Amino acid sequence: MATSRPALRKAVFVKVDALKPGTQGHNVVVKVVSSEEVLKKGQSKIPSLRKTRVSECLVGDETASILFTARNDQVDVMKPGTSVIIRNAKIDMYKGNMRLAVDKWGRLEVTEPVKFKVKTDNNLSSIEYELVDVVNPN
Repeated sequence: MATSRPALRKAVFVKVDALKPGTQGHNVVVKVVSSEEVLKKGQSKIPSLRKTRVSECLVGDETASILFTARNDQVDVMKPGTSVIIRNAKIDMYKGNMRLAVDKWGRLEVTEPVKFKVKTDNNLSSIEYELVDVVNPN
């Protein structure tokens, strides 16, 4: 008996200004504005992080910008001026601020240079969010 696979869905792309805290499964086309390596291989005092490279990259589109946390091989892809398709990304929260990230279920692809100018004056990572407990009135 053959197993039927679920039908593939066409990817839905969103604009950077539509990203919200605690969400995932985002597909965006962005341009890398800047990249700063914040952890080099072998620098961490934590043994499990010694083989890890991390860069914080400002990326965005014509609606907004956000910090993208690039890890290991992703660091080499996220060079300033590069246009990238980010698939199945999630929003991580770091010190109350949003960061875009791709784990093992997501993908980065370099694409043709985009025509838009990145809106850096609307940086979603500069907005601080506060975790609020919602109390159920019942």
